[in-house]
Amino acid sequence: MNSAKLFVISAPSGGGKTSIVKAILEKHPDFLFSISATTRAMRAGELDGKDYFFLRKEDFETKIRHGELVEYEQLYNNYYGTLKRETDRTLHNGKSMLFDVDVKGGLSIKKMYGAQAVLIFIAPPSVEVLEARLRSRKTEDEEKIQKRVARFPMELEIGKQFDYTVVNDVLTQAIDDVLKIIEHTLQLK
Repeated sequence: MNSAKLFVISAPSGGGKTSIVKAILEKHPDFLFSISATTRAMRAGELDGKDYFFLRKEDFETKIRHGELVEYEQLYNNYYGTLKRETDRTLHNGKSMLFDVDVKGGLSIKKMYGAQAVLIFIAPPSVEVLEARLRSRKTEDEEKIQKRVARFPMELEIGKQFDYTVVNDVLTQAIDDVLKIIEHTLQLK
């Protein structure tokens, strides 16, 4: 039996999921990281197939119609999604894959792959702390921050449907908690 798993990490913006994903990949270099497909323009320094699979909007929409995506979402006039062929190839090769996707994408992965998908929601200690973290990054203007803050209640509610919830109050502890979940799931010692 194939023991490969799909580990999905989701959190609201500012929840710490990128830092947690990076730590997981350092501890488990054998995991493959799911590279998303997108219709947004390639930025300087990005590589197709490494940072994203860059697709034309028409090609992305064809993949939607043909059921070639595990999950997808349209954000700010661009599509983002996970190619089913990449996920299936990883599982077929007996490898585990790590996903950094939003909560809706996480539920879509679980719906498609069932028990092979393990959903881990990274929860903030409070909404106030989450907003403060988002602001402290100083990467977005007030309008974008407000759009992200407006999503918090929906994300927190959907996160309740995940297999596990880890509160990220102290990052090192949250990383340890997620690694314990992964190692328990894989029955590693």
